[in-house]
Amino acid sequence: MIQGSSTFIHVGQIHIDHAPRAISTVLGSCVAVCLYDCSLGIGGMNHYLLPFWNGNGLQTPKFGNISIPKLIEQMILRGATSKTLEAKIFGGASMNSMAGDSMMIGEKNILVAKEILKEYKIPIIAEDIGGQNGRKIQFNLDRGKVLMKYTTRIDLTQRG
Repeated sequence: MIQGSSTFIHVGQIHIDHAPRAISTVLGSCVAVCLYDCSLGIGGMNHYLLPFWNGNGLQTPKFGNISIPKLIEQMILRGATSKTLEAKIFGGASMNSMAGDSMMIGEKNILVAKEILKEYKIPIIAEDIGGQNGRKIQFNLDRGKVLMKYTTRIDLTQRG
């Protein structure tokens, strides 16, 4: 993974950049949507914790239904269109194998990403979602490639 030219994003952050830069993050049950416009060589990534803002508190990008439209909006402000964008989604792990259906945050995070991207007619061309393991991802904006490796629980607790 590239080090110096990569911007690391945390929960609730959105970052847009251009080649040859990269954007990286570490995910557990959180989801990251990576959007890329190959004609412009720009890409963006978000990192959200929960699927839906419930109306209480601030409308922050830590919620998928806030974060994904904001990411799309920021890409469009930089010249992309929904016709030229493609998406890759990562994360949504079930980090607690003992959790019941009501606790399946990872699955709900995945569903909100798929639904919103479908509404905007942005194709998902790659995904690595669900499962039991966290992920470290690096979105390289040269060609819109994402490097990914699975993490251990120790990796996730060290990053937060």
